[in-house]
Amino acid sequence: MSITTSKNTAAVENAVPSFAEATRVWAKIGMLSFGGPAGQIALMHKELVEDRGWISEQRFLHALNYCMLLPGPEAQQLATYIGWLMHRTKGGLIAGMLFVLPGALVMLGLSILYVFYRHTPFIDAAFFGVKAAVLAVVVEAVLRIGKRALKNRIMVSMAFAAFIGIYVFHIPFPIIIILAGMSGWIGNQIAPKLFTGEGHAGKRTVAGFDGIIDRMFDRGELTHTEPSMKNTIYTLLVWLPVWLSPVLFLWLISEGSSIWAQIGTFFSGMAIVTFGGAYAVLSYVAQAAVDTFSWLTAGEMVDGLGLAETTPGPLIMVLQFVGFLAAYRTPGLLDPLLAGCLGALLTTWVTFAPSFLFIFVGAPYSEALRGNKIASAILTAITAAVVGVILNLALWFALHVIFREVRSLDLWGVRPDVPILSSIDWTAAAFTLATMIAMFRFKAGMLMTLAVSAIAGLALRAVEGSF
Repeated sequence: MSITTSKNTAAVENAVPSFAEATRVWAKIGMLSFGGPAGQIALMHKELVEDRGWISEQRFLHALNYCMLLPGPEAQQLATYIGWLMHRTKGGLIAGMLFVLPGALVMLGLSILYVFYRHTPFIDAAFFGVKAAVLAVVVEAVLRIGKRALKNRIMVSMAFAAFIGIYVFHIPFPIIIILAGMSGWIGNQIAPKLFTGEGHAGKRTVAGFDGIIDRMFDRGELTHTEPSMKNTIYTLLVWLPVWLSPVLFLWLISEGSSIWAQIGTFFSGMAIVTFGGAYAVLSYVAQAAVDTFSWLTAGEMVDGLGLAETTPGPLIMVLQFVGFLAAYRTPGLLDPLLAGCLGALLTTWVTFAPSFLFIFVGAPYSEALRGNKIASAILTAITAAVVGVILNLALWFALHVIFREVRSLDLWGVRPDVPILSSIDWTAAAFTLATMIAMFRFKAGMLMTLAVSAIAGLALRAVEGSF
């Protein structure tokens, strides 16, 4: 009896999950993936490593390290990577799409409700409280990432330089990323110890544990993971048109002047430079969407981030909100609501399609990155610069949440934004301070803080008799 039981147990442990079973698990992860990248990665670790034993700790962390080297949402790319390992391209597609789809649908619904009901007193009061919580969340991100990334004076200097570059001189975010990467490459040649990161995945391992995917490797079943120049070229020929054909088509028919061409071009560019997560790229997107394109106001950008914080899936989904408002307000011959939905769809498409390209092309070569010192140095420098960029985002939000008026200060040819001190909103400042105390002192969770802040905003307006 014991022998039979042992055999049955071994059979179960070695059973490769069916595509249907994997689809159900990816759908569950997609619907529960709240809490930003850290929470999403922790959820996947629990579901795939601890509970189901699909993949070992070491291979999970190796896949995560590779995704951290890529632009784009690392949690969604990690899901795509593991889905691809188990069930080839279709597995990667279903894992990546189900990670995005629930949040995209929820965000679209919230965007529609926003444009119809945003200026009702009830919704306005709720968003008053949410804005303070969003500012606290961004400040927390600065501290969290800074603690991990700024390990020496060189890294602190790079963060400060990035902050000055984007805040004072308005250097485009992609240029900052390129300069940081070049600094990391040079730094690795001159002082490699100063540019050695501790890694984003940690060093925990589970001794003696092999997941189902690892055993599939041992049995030689995952031949699709072997690098092949033929497969690489084929994948590029398929996925580059998938990603860029809609953008090129819209550009050609409108000569680059339509809102669709602007959305497709701008967010396609963002998709290849979004190192450091959503908070980093939002700094540049917020300023470009508000100041350059005038798609939305600064307050609406903060509202969008607040909505994105409450939905499952990648935080970068806030870009969908931006695309929706941009097209809704410039619909051309289309119905505004239809135009907004198409703008949201286009934004989501060009934001996430590159992630599949990066995984399907690069994952077979990811083993070559194991212990690669040059790649580690470049990522370390970029992460340090990202801290400065996120600090700029926090300051930008603070100026527009706490002060009613902001102006550009002409200072030796550069024009940094500064607040008009007499326009301070003391109520908003008090709300912001309260949310920071809740998060930093009492360790309140993000969703709880957002919910309580919204309720507090409603209560305040009720006391004031605003509705």
